[in-house]
Amino acid sequence: MMTEHKIWPIKGGVHPDFNKDCSTQTPITKATLPDTIVIPVAQHIGEIGHIIVDVGQTIHKGQPLTDLPEGLGVITHASTSGTIIAIEERDVPHSSGLQATCVVIDVDGKDDWGEFKRDPILDYDQTDTMHLCGRIRRSGLVGMGGAAFPFAAKLAATREGAVKTLIINGVECEPYISCDDMLMRTYADEIIQGIKILLYILKPEECLIGIEDNKPLAIEALQKAQQDLDVAVDIVSIPTIYPSGDEKQLIRILTGKKLKKTDLTFDHGILMHNVATVRSVFRAVIHGEPLISRIVTVTGRGISKPQNFEAPIGTPIEHLVKLAGGYTDQAERLLIGGPMMGFPVKSDALPIIKAMNCILVAPTQDLPYSMDMAMPCIRCGQCADACPVDLLPQQLYWHAKAREFDKTETYQLFDCIECGCCAYVCPSDIPLVAHYRFAKSEIRNERDKQKKIDLARERFDFHEFRKERDKRERDEKRAKHKAALQKKKASGSNDKQAAIKAAMERAKAKKTQQTNAPKNTDNLTPAQQKQIDEAEQRRQQKPRDTE
Repeated sequence: MMTEHKIWPIKGGVHPDFNKDCSTQTPITKATLPDTIVIPVAQHIGEIGHIIVDVGQTIHKGQPLTDLPEGLGVITHASTSGTIIAIEERDVPHSSGLQATCVVIDVDGKDDWGEFKRDPILDYDQTDTMHLCGRIRRSGLVGMGGAAFPFAAKLAATREGAVKTLIINGVECEPYISCDDMLMRTYADEIIQGIKILLYILKPEECLIGIEDNKPLAIEALQKAQQDLDVAVDIVSIPTIYPSGDEKQLIRILTGKKLKKTDLTFDHGILMHNVATVRSVFRAVIHGEPLISRIVTVTGRGISKPQNFEAPIGTPIEHLVKLAGGYTDQAERLLIGGPMMGFPVKSDALPIIKAMNCILVAPTQDLPYSMDMAMPCIRCGQCADACPVDLLPQQLYWHAKAREFDKTETYQLFDCIECGCCAYVCPSDIPLVAHYRFAKSEIRNERDKQKKIDLARERFDFHEFRKERDKRERDEKRAKHKAALQKKKASGSNDKQAAIKAAMERAKAKKTQQTNAPKNTDNLTPAQQKQIDEAEQRRQQKPRDTE
């Protein structure tokens, strides 16, 4: 129901031209299947699972392409059926412009689930919550508001009853983007049922849906669904100001709590999810579907028929542009995301991923800043007034430009949420956020480099320690062996002397025994003695042998 919930103001913020109406005039269109689907295996924060399919393999819709990684990570699934024709490095939609491993599928057009659509859990409110969390984890759900944080990890970090306030983010404050607005208008009942599932799992004390007041049709649709399903949730309309959809800004608006950059929301009893993420919970539990599609806004004056598409993950951008009538003669720049926080890309062959909410094609003049238009800073201070996190953007700019990165950290560079408010109000059209991103990147690179150096030093030190240890052990072993030999030698010499001495003693004893032995002429009778004497005389009288 709609409530008179207290609203707290945020510092700064801007009121840009939102330009959302151009893409909300037609209902969400289900995109046709392209000839080829390109699915990056890494579409989320955290660990990447091992690829468990091979080139040439026939796969089905919803089939896992990776296993479930340990720790922070999700499974990546096939968004349609077909044959894998490549597993290779390809360009992906990322501000770095780097390539990533992708599974390339030759689409067969059947959209066949095979055996990979799971059974629905219709009686979820009678089901063990751990079982529900397991289903959600195996479904590859991530935050669809842009961060792509593994959804199950958020649930795992919050024990039952720890969440006091569950906030559903339906603000969508970025200009041009309308996918969440159209989602709430079209699938309000699925969102409310997804909320109902989360209420059963988390058991919070209250649940709030925050929506900007420039989305009256979405508010109306959610109110009706909430009443029909009788779910205890408060729908709160908040003032339209950018960047009210930022997590910590919306928490400030709805609860009055001001969280630091390093604060974790659930440490304060708060958990926040995007409306699209909540709908994906409903699809996973009630329909047994993993996260294999999303609603994407294709808009801007460079598009013939701006609108929203529900497209399979991995669909090439060019395919959606073609479905939207193609490019106009004002198609000068292609951005992923909105004009405030989006990033430019050079190719429309990039695939749709889970975190992609908008494809913006526009002339340069429609975008708030460009490197080509930048003029010198005049130190007017408007950027500081607009900053919602109370930083000093001009100081950050000067130090980032001078590559004084240590000083940028002194001015809390990493507290910057990169909302773009400073660049939007800058009269010199300086792309301030680009400088902050550069500084952050350089600092991270330096930290990574230092980590590698420290790791190499640790390995070297351990190698030297091991060498010294092995040498010491060898020396000790040699010393023990030498001592044993000397002991054995000394022991052997003593044994020999003892043996000789023993032999001599035996010889001496034998000689003594022989000397002291009784003679056989003792105790003779006179007759015997006479015979002996006569024999002795005869022996003496016997002539000696001569030569």
